Amino acid sequence: MSGGAAGAGRTRSGTGRAGRPIDDLLIEGGSVVSVLTGETFAADVAVRGDRISAVVPPGTHREARERIDARGLLVVPGFVDAHMHVESSFLAPAGFAALTLPRGTTTVLADPHEIVNVCGADGLRWMVDEGRRTAQTMLFGVPSCVPALPGFEVAGAELVRADVEALLDLPGVVGLGEVMDYRAVVSGDARVAEVVAAAREHGAIIDGHCPGLTGAELSDYLAMGIDSDHTKNPVPVVVEKARLGMHVQLQEKSLSRELFAALRALPLPPPISLVTDDVAPDAIVARGHLDHLARRAVGLGMPPLEALRAITFTPAQRLRLHDRGSVTPGRRADLVLLRDLAGFEVDAVLAGGRVVAREGALVAGVGDRPQGASAVSDGTSFRDTVRIPPPDVGTFRWRSGGPDESRRELAIRVNAVDTSTRPAFIDVEVRDGEIRLPEGAALLTVIHRHGAAPGQAFAPIVGLDLAEGAVATTYAHDSHNLLVLGTSRESMAAAARAVVGARGGIAVARGGAVVALLPLPVAGLMSEDPPEQVAAAARAVRAALDDWGYRHANAFMSVSTLALPVSPSLKLTDRGLVDVERRAWAVAGEGA
Repeated sequence: MSGGAAGAGRTRSGTGRAGRPIDDLLIEGGSVVSVLTGETFAADVAVRGDRISAVVPPGTHREARERIDARGLLVVPGFVDAHMHVESSFLAPAGFAALTLPRGTTTVLADPHEIVNVCGADGLRWMVDEGRRTAQTMLFGVPSCVPALPGFEVAGAELVRADVEALLDLPGVVGLGEVMDYRAVVSGDARVAEVVAAAREHGAIIDGHCPGLTGAELSDYLAMGIDSDHTKNPVPVVVEKARLGMHVQLQEKSLSRELFAALRALPLPPPISLVTDDVAPDAIVARGHLDHLARRAVGLGMPPLEALRAITFTPAQRLRLHDRGSVTPGRRADLVLLRDLAGFEVDAVLAGGRVVAREGALVAGVGDRPQGASAVSDGTSFRDTVRIPPPDVGTFRWRSGGPDESRRELAIRVNAVDTSTRPAFIDVEVRDGEIRLPEGAALLTVIHRHGAAPGQAFAPIVGLDLAEGAVATTYAHDSHNLLVLGTSRESMAAAARAVVGARGGIAVARGGAVVALLPLPVAGLMSEDPPEQVAAAARAVRAALDDWGYRHANAFMSVSTLALPVSPSLKLTDRGLVDVERRAWAVAGEGA
């Protein structure tokens, strides 16, 4: 891509010949891809202010202050991510925007239920304020489940209907975040119904989260006004949800040839959005963001034009953003110049009519933070949220008050593909008041870290071939208590002490010593360090997990969701082991 100043025709008054206003920018020589008709046609695209002022045949005379030579490039709309979590990038909003804008993502709807579970409503206010200070359009949903499962875990905050109503009035807040406790919805739980009703009365978008929900229960869920789902589902359930009008959002783990074949077989194609949901910074650096997801979809059988539409027009419509999503005069000039469609290789990015990235890097000055502090906080008030003393080796002894014996114990079985778990039973030994696990099992514990009454629970983990070592993290959905998983008490203590000392983060230890650490001091979830530095630390932690034996398609999410009590089917919180489907303690006496 090349740019240059316009020559003749510029006037001080800002008007050209015949009084026509001068365009600020003319993208000439490229081809426009219409997400409305599927056509690709040669055209010049003019920009005035933050709007597209014209899409005209190539060579049409227009006076412009700056021209971009787009020969050999495709002009497409900016990419729109209709469901994601900024905190999952381990970056504060400024860092996330700096990493994803060069990949074409110009608009996101973020559900900040991670920081809100830790810091309450102030966490959302800070995210909104920080998001407005970036060149990316960051919109937000009010988290619907804080905590995710009341009574089964202790989070750092709680939102009730009055809180949701107040937060829905914030500028940039457009909806209610994913309603994860789908079992509460279909069972008629009053608390969840009140929160959803508040969003409906505000006319807000309501996002869903209902893996595997089908039949009459799916109808009950939809009838509440919750009309999207981004979770992994069997192909027939995806088709059923689309058939009933639920907006289907596909994240990477949901993509398959079988799914795209089933969608192609329908008489009419349903609206589909590709969404990233949770993507770590090292993955964005290595593969991309929505551009990567579109490439994956195309590789698995989604036609390139449909993939483009699924990251532009369709999600924009879902978010009621009728001012973007297509290359149309009068709409916002969020534009991406692609080298080719199937490969989604980004050459340049415009946001609000301004060139913000070229050849994979931000334009100088775009990433600079505006002057003045945040109206809410500079982030320092969120740097003291890990309110527990450094754990010692004794913290990781699973004690039992019973006699010495051999017995069967309920365990969590994980898999190497997704975040779902299954129950399993293992034989354990109780000796000297301590439960000792057999070879091949690891010990999982969740420790309350928000400063309320202390709580800690234990469970065995099976399904992975782990060597000696441990991982500790405060990025542990959704209450983000301290989660520690290990095969030796010494390494568990070392990893946990490193995380507490860093005021939050993720650490891997081997042989009682830390081998990788990702500090996340902002709410124990995010860093304000340069994105490349955070990505490098995340890459080191991922490699250490792999070396230890925790080999998973998305290791960060697999570890962190071991504590998510609304994700099937067996999870551990600071209060005990939860049977997610039954919404009950999996072991009698837990949660007391």
